[in-house]
Amino acid sequence: MKLAHLVAQYAAFRKNLGEDFESATRVLQSFSRSMGAEADIAGVQADRVRAFLDGRGPLTRYWHTKHTILRGFYRYALSRGHIAVSPLPVIIPREPERFVAYIYSHDELQRLLDGTSGYQKQRIHMEPHTFRTILLALYGAALRVSECLSLTLADVDVRQSVLTIRDTKFYKSRLVPLGSDLNDAMLRYAKRRKGAGHSQEEDAPFFVTKLGERVPIRLLQRAFRRLRKQTGIHRDDGARYQPRIHDLRHAAAVHRLTAWYRDGKDVQKLLPLLSTYMGHVDIASTQHYLTMTPELLQEASARFANYAFSEVSHG
Repeated sequence: MKLAHLVAQYAAFRKNLGEDFESATRVLQSFSRSMGAEADIAGVQADRVRAFLDGRGPLTRYWHTKHTILRGFYRYALSRGHIAVSPLPVIIPREPERFVAYIYSHDELQRLLDGTSGYQKQRIHMEPHTFRTILLALYGAALRVSECLSLTLADVDVRQSVLTIRDTKFYKSRLVPLGSDLNDAMLRYAKRRKGAGHSQEEDAPFFVTKLGERVPIRLLQRAFRRLRKQTGIHRDDGARYQPRIHDLRHAAAVHRLTAWYRDGKDVQKLLPLLSTYMGHVDIASTQHYLTMTPELLQEASARFANYAFSEVSHG
């Protein structure tokens, strides 16, 4: 049986069980393409499967994600007699250490914002004020980069101080209230955007290049890497990755939690609200963003100390 046909059959089978199998389907389709359009399931060799799993870069946790998806697929193929032996590797490499996000300090955030005015000396594709407002939106509204760049004029309601985030990572839409400072920044950008003569159609992209096109994610990522180097922000913990633009979202979550602790809020009751605000399907997803920084640890420890001494004094 053709590999591509069996992949389609297996994906339909898993979806009929009520599973959200879109991401896994894309992995399997990529696997099928790498084996060739005419590949037969019984002819796929172990060395080619291993090559697909290994990819071209260093080992990451994605290796194990692909392996888990292929393991389910080959169990399906075995159970239906399409193959006699699975070509998956027997020896599984140890998972690399979990990625740790970089939490920008407030000083570093200010350096990034201040640095946008001179981040690029060559031909300007993205205006400095556009770059600055994007960074403010990513941090101030804890947006994913794709969500931010997908905003249209209709999605940004500065009168009501709210963003509409459509078709997110989990195929749901949500409303994101804006603080007064961020809303003012979005309003200023909207006025400059209009003054530059860019489209005012409701479905036009909100953040645009100098030519009025939607800001490409790769352009933004390249600009951010230059900005980070220019402002001297880097990791000193030996991690493989330097601070990323996506880490602004991590920083937003950690700073919010720290502020709640500092203000004496009931963090356990507020966490579901933060989860909803960030567009997560559950609190566990939000907890992934809550890196235990020294500042957060200090506030959490102070909260526990207050609780403990209170219990002792009333004992």
